[in-house]
Amino acid sequence: MASSKTSDASPKKVTTAKKAAAPKIAPKKTASEKAAKPATSRKKTAKTAIVTSEERYKMIEVAAYYIAEKKGFGHNHLDYWLEAEQEINAKLNA
Repeated sequence: MASSKTSDASPKKVTTAKKAAAPKIAPKKTASEKAAKPATSRKKTAKTAIVTSEERYKMIEVAAYYIAEKKGFGHNHLDYWLEAEQEINAKLNA
């Protein structure tokens, strides 16, 4: 048998693995450094939603319907409306 020599004529690329950068770690603060910085308090502030007059009207309308339904639709519709208006005003002003 004849031996054949195979040689790869193309040069092989040598790649070096890039090392990942080490994460930067902040030095730990001492107790005196922590005490020197004033603590900021985060207060929860309620954002007030602006309700348009049309939205308020719809809210009263729906509330009046549920009040009337609860009472059996027997009374004057104006009474239901006024009661609903008081409820919605109380909720919006709270």
